[in-house]
Amino acid sequence: MNSEEIKKLTDSSIEQLANSLRQGKSESLVHYLRMVARFPRYSLHNVLLIALQKPNACHIAGFRTWQKLGRFVRKGEKGIVILAPMLQRVAEEDSCHPEGQARRIVGFRSAYVFDVSQTDGAPLPALGTVSGDPGIYRSRLLGHAASEGISVEYSGHIAPARGVSMGGKIILLPGMTLAEEFATLAHEIAHEFMHRGERRAATTKIVRETEAEAVAFVVSSAVALETNSAAQDYLGLYQSDAGLLLESVGYIQETASRIIEALRIENPDDASR
Repeated sequence: MNSEEIKKLTDSSIEQLANSLRQGKSESLVHYLRMVARFPRYSLHNVLLIALQKPNACHIAGFRTWQKLGRFVRKGEKGIVILAPMLQRVAEEDSCHPEGQARRIVGFRSAYVFDVSQTDGAPLPALGTVSGDPGIYRSRLLGHAASEGISVEYSGHIAPARGVSMGGKIILLPGMTLAEEFATLAHEIAHEFMHRGERRAATTKIVRETEAEAVAFVVSSAVALETNSAAQDYLGLYQSDAGLLLESVGYIQETASRIIEALRIENPDDASR
């Protein structure tokens, strides 16, 4: 693939992503956000209690909340004990409580929650994911990182993040599919190239994530991976939009082209061979 072909592919991919963002949140993102809204936020103390009792817990909710989500706690499952506040109504005459009533915490009681692994029922909504097989381009992308002096390691300690850029080192979450790993690595390499110098201080978190995910989208598309709504959903969580994406198009094109050239793609169909 020559430089002109790379530019055309990059332009087409960026426009495709921009159009998706213009259309608003994807259905999978809307479902995901609705699910998140149903889960209460736990205090640090309760997070520690959950970790002690069920270290591998990932989605926690009470018995009735799981029912509302179409899932049911299996018979015989042991609940995870947390502390729930006990509230008492008190008279409060101020503008913050127009009904004249406020609540204050007067104590705590034991309550039980359950992890999704203790339930059966309707599948939870999930964000879009990258699918397919990057083939030879996975090893080439890893080799490109190494040639740029960037080491790549794996660690479960970064969960729930899938990847972390640390300036000369990238840490990936083990257990991802090959397609997800490839897209995540491309995202983190983009951070290494674009956001480890002067531009880091001159950009916001939203701008950096928009640029890195756009590069990952372009590179993943170049090797014929199915990106589905993954990039749109990711950027939607950061409240990014098409305007912000297009403002960074020059940086995205330059970085995506740099990575694609290193992958030595002669034909996008080669990725599946």
